[in-house]
Amino acid sequence: MRNRQRTSQLGLLFLASQLYQVGLDNIPPVTLGVLALNVYLYLFPAAPLMKACVSVQQAYWLQDWRRLLLSPLHHVDDLHLYFNMASFVWKGIKLERRLGGAWFLYLLSVFSLLTGIVYLVLEALLTELTQDQSYSMSCAVGFSGVLFALKVLSNYYHPGGVTYVMGFPVPNRYASWVELVLIHITSPGTSFIGHLAGILVGLLYTSGPLKTIMKKCGEFVSSNGYNSRPGVYYSSSGSTGYRDTGGGYSGYHQNSYYTPAHTASYTGGLTEEEQLEMAIQNSLNDRGQPIQRGAAPPYGFHLTEEQRAEEMRWRRLRRFDR
Repeated sequence: MRNRQRTSQLGLLFLASQLYQVGLDNIPPVTLGVLALNVYLYLFPAAPLMKACVSVQQAYWLQDWRRLLLSPLHHVDDLHLYFNMASFVWKGIKLERRLGGAWFLYLLSVFSLLTGIVYLVLEALLTELTQDQSYSMSCAVGFSGVLFALKVLSNYYHPGGVTYVMGFPVPNRYASWVELVLIHITSPGTSFIGHLAGILVGLLYTSGPLKTIMKKCGEFVSSNGYNSRPGVYYSSSGSTGYRDTGGGYSGYHQNSYYTPAHTASYTGGLTEEEQLEMAIQNSLNDRGQPIQRGAAPPYGFHLTEEQRAEEMRWRRLRRFDR
């Protein structure tokens, strides 16, 4: 990730093409809404990038805490937006359908805020340990940290598989760490700490107390009548149904700057796996690349759309560095 001027809107065209191939009907509402919000804030920023990025200096020293809300939703250029959103769409399709829309929105909100907080803590610790003030002034912006957290969660729900990183198969359980290191090596200007913060937040949810805390908070809000869906209860996978109570959800460095079951009308009567496979099938057929059901992808080819998006992000990052 590099400092790029917004000289073209090619990334927006790529994103529009990607959405057309996937089909808006195949994208769950929360994922689609968050995608639309990111695009809107790229076109009409809530603040200039220098006032939206998050750093220890700006957020903690100068008490500008609103940056924790702004930084994940702003992007440096259209290609930054495209690669992040292309990756987010496929993670969102899988996770929102598994967890339910309400829980996924709750999850994204917590991940976005907590990733920024963990980023600040890590940068403050590095400043203290090294006595190098540049860590406190490093300013990050973008959805990448949240994507790393979602990748940890996605890999947690799909253990035993492989992810293709730069064309090489990597076991899912190690994919996030391999990407963290390789992105830092191949693209030195990226926010290593921002990506690490995302991984740590994901691990806090899958292996730490975060999911339990979120469930307790969700139950408390519901029981006090502040939820627009009274009686919603949560399982380990998120919002699972209703209980009858009888009461009639990095970016760039400044230094380098730089649910329950869905309705038939929504699913068309298909299972989640069949819907996702159909979207991928249609996309590949548009490119003249038929895929056989149940067939393993050839090495480095016939990847899923999510893997294609991740691979494209990698190649673009390496091209920027050159």
